Amino acid sequence: MVTFVTCVPTSRFNELKSRNDSITAERDRLLAENEQIHVDKTELDARIEQMETGMTAMNTEKNSLQEDYDELKNEYDLLSRKYDDLVQSQETLLSGHTRETRRLLTELQKTQEDLQLKEDRLKEIEENAARKMQDLEQLKVELDQRNRRMIELESVLHSKDSIMNALKNTISKALYGFQQDGLSVSIRNGEVYVSMEEKLLFQTGSIEVDPKGISALKQLAVILEQNPDIFITIEGHTDDVPVIRNASFQDNWDLSVKRATSIVRILLDNSKINPQRLIASGRGEFLPVDPRKDPVARRKNRRTEIILTPRLDELYKLLETK
Repeated sequence: MVTFVTCVPTSRFNELKSRNDSITAERDRLLAENEQIHVDKTELDARIEQMETGMTAMNTEKNSLQEDYDELKNEYDLLSRKYDDLVQSQETLLSGHTRETRRLLTELQKTQEDLQLKEDRLKEIEENAARKMQDLEQLKVELDQRNRRMIELESVLHSKDSIMNALKNTISKALYGFQQDGLSVSIRNGEVYVSMEEKLLFQTGSIEVDPKGISALKQLAVILEQNPDIFITIEGHTDDVPVIRNASFQDNWDLSVKRATSIVRILLDNSKINPQRLIASGRGEFLPVDPRKDPVARRKNRRTEIILTPRLDELYKLLETK
């Protein structure tokens, strides 16, 4: 694409064009990020559910081990009492019950070992549970942060969409009488497109705007003046039939640019629109709406499109605080 700017300095045009492209790319990236946030949220929900299930299983095992531990502790206490009784009657045991004493001592030692194993396992489970609980809390915090960011992004995007829908409706209503002359208003990728066929604006091969086209542009200028947060790009388009070179223009590129410039002048002359909001550019025949090579298609391709883009300052602020 070759772009020409005539109403503002070349450096300012490049800056505005770059910002316009950046805004469009950023919106697409934010929509993709918003979708990725939805995916991440779903994954986090699944992980949290899995961890909560694991925590339930661990608590069940912990309770079971606690019961075993309590039972072994009681058994240990009982054996300890028996052992104490045996120690108190040591002389009697040594004379007639040595075998029973050894059995009780062996049983007591084994019970102590089992009790220690249960206690170690219980401690391990508690430590694992504490770590998993900490991870779970961290996941919940991360999920909350993502949810808040997703809500903020969706709110800003919804607000911008609402603004552009309202702007589209206002323009459609104001320019309703020109629709039969080839004027249409639509929304594409979050931007409002005001498309005007050649028959509404220009005579064939001319860069002078017809009176009817001037009337439509004056009404549009009033609306654009009332919406200072909207960037305005005027794109001229031609068909694929080469124009006859003359003193005013050399080729289709030149014709499309100078037609865009003519429209910029009318918008500025009939409003207090800040010129920094405007970009005039030409696409020649290289962006047709209908690629066929017949009169109907060529008529559609000979058009001028006024593209209205919202500022995305709030989205930039959200990105800066990421």
